[in-house]
Amino acid sequence: MAEELRPDLILLDLALPNLNGMEAARQIRSVSPSSKLIFLTQNRSREMMQAAFCLGAMAYLLKSDAKELPFAIEAVLKGEQFVSGGLHRPSTTVGHRGLL
Repeated sequence: MAEELRPDLILLDLALPNLNGMEAARQIRSVSPSSKLIFLTQNRSREMMQAAFCLGAMAYLLKSDAKELPFAIEAVLKGEQFVSGGLHRPSTTVGHRGLL
């Protein structure tokens, strides 16, 4: 669908039913390179977060910080990266914009 629709923004999880999110991101990148990717996941692993950014993700949010999604979308549409606040500091704060 990404190839046909060429969406501006795609929201992904790492745990998908038939295909993991990393492989989905690889495939999306090859057919719709201008689509911006946001990962919304339960996975707190720094390695997974780094891998997501290496695949071209613009944001990585924890599901527990889903309230930050509007801020992440705004940042990504401006061309900025966004990392879930729960990965940097206590989860009561808003996420971090900019590169890691």
